[in-house]
Order: sequence, then structure tokens, then C-alpha cells
Amino acid sequence: MNLRLIMALVAVEKTDVVLEAARRKGATGATVITSVRGEGLKPEKTFLGLELTGQRDVLLFLVAGNRAGLILETIAREGRFDEEPGSGIAFQVNIEDAVGLKTQESVLLDEIEESL
Repeated sequence: MNLRLIMALVAVEKTDVVLEAARRKGATGATVITSVRGEGLKPEKTFLGLELTGQRDVLLFLVAGNRAGLILETIAREGRFDEEPGSGIAFQVNIEDAVGLKTQESVLLDEIEESL
């Protein structure tokens, strides 16, 4: 099965926008890891020991390989990753094998067959 993992690290206020955009373009589900911390080029400042950084979420999408590029581009555009600094980044990784997808298997196989 040709699968890709799309990982998006997004500002918490962008999470729902990115999830909805991915679903519209063919993502059959997602895993959301909430309240993570990240740093950009310069470490964020603190005030009396409290961090001033905004919260981030990590979104994981396991998608059909033929849909991955479109989903990645769509979430970047909808999340305004290139227009708003700190809004998020996303990337994709090839998946060699996966298990536990029985409930999504028919949809994923249909999407993969469409690309053949």
C-alpha cells in the first residue's frame, strides 16, 4: 500500500482549520497531540519564569500517497504557513508498512486505485 505520513506542527488556533482542510482533500482521519512546545530561529523570552510562547499542536495524517502532495499544499495554504510567521510547518514521510487500518482500508485502497 502506498502511504505517506503528513506531520503538521501548528499554532493551536490553526488546528481546526488544518484538520478540516486535510479532510476536504482526502485525509480519512488524524491524530492530534496537543500542547507541545517548539522554538524557531530565536528562543522565546520568558517573564518571571513563564514562557511567552503560544501553544502548538502536532497533527498526524496517514494518507494515500497519491493524495499527500495535494493535502500538504492545501493545509499549508489554509493554515497560512508561509504568510504568518509561527503559524506552522508541515512535511511528509514515506511509510513502508502500516497495520491497524482495517476500518479505513477500503477508502484508502479506492484512492490508491484511482491514481493507477
